[in-house]
Amino acid sequence: MPVKVKLVMMWDITPEHEQEYFEFVIGEFVPGIQRLGLEPVEAWATLYGDYPQIQVGLLAADLPVAQRILRSDGWEELREKLFAFVRNFSYKVVPARSGFQF
Repeated sequence: MPVKVKLVMMWDITPEHEQEYFEFVIGEFVPGIQRLGLEPVEAWATLYGDYPQIQVGLLAADLPVAQRILRSDGWEELREKLFAFVRNFSYKVVPARSGFQF
């Protein structure tokens, strides 16, 4: 049986692009990752402390599916557009479990 994995992404929003960032995430990024086959399951915002401002968790059916998506042109396009609004981007793929995964 395939083991679901979670793509955990972290970043900081560039202050001068906050409005454009939110419009992009709602209007293009979330629908785009869903079309690629990732399921948004959580989004966290850091309000205090020295941690990434945003953390997002996306589920994939299994590791090969996640790897295929991360190598796709569609992912590359979405990621490059996101980079116009964020800094300090990082991600990792981990075995999925419920709750916060940092």
